Amino acid sequence: MRGPLAPPQVPLSASRAELFGDLVRDSVERLERRWAQLAEVEFVIADVPGPPGGPDAGWNDEAVPLGGLIDARDGRPARIVVFRRPVEIRAKTRDERALLVHEIVVEQVAELLGLSPETVDPRYGQD
Repeated sequence: MRGPLAPPQVPLSASRAELFGDLVRDSVERLERRWAQLAEVEFVIADVPGPPGGPDAGWNDEAVPLGGLIDARDGRPARIVVFRRPVEIRAKTRDERALLVHEIVVEQVAELLGLSPETVDPRYGQD
């Protein structure tokens, strides 16, 4: 018998990309409670960073970025990008992915605000 194993409203039917998006949203919501200015920041998920030498330059095979910050300009808000595939490769379980995603978001928010990651989230690095 072919067809879905579970109805669409059941989490089993959510794609890996959707589940990853949930992790990013959870992390952002956690930080927005403390940093209201994040409501003006766009959070984006990309599958992978661009090619070396391209707009996401500054990486190679040994140092692939997990996230990035694009400053606000030309009327566009600042954007924080989390790269899904490199994170999934480094973190095998959902809990490991959630922790890594949160660390990436905290680090990028810290860079955007000019603060230390520990100031952005006092629990940074303790989990």
